[in-house]
Amino acid sequence: MSSLKRFVGQHPRLTAWLVLAIGMVVILVWSARDVGLLPGQWAALIVATIGLAGLCVWIIGWEDEEEEEGGEGGKE
Repeated sequence: MSSLKRFVGQHPRLTAWLVLAIGMVVILVWSARDVGLLPGQWAALIVATIGLAGLCVWIIGWEDEEEEEGGEGGKE
């Protein structure tokens, strides 16, 4: 358990990506379970969903990067 906490502390964005991607894929599978998609279509949707989760975490991280830089740009 301590190694999991250490990993989360060292890699917060990767952890956020993993958790968000799992949640989004679960919602995708549950929502589209009766649509009748082919295996290749499922794979493409799941890969796209995982990529979207990564982009979301990356965009949310922009705010953290701005705070770490000291609030440059108009706050003098």
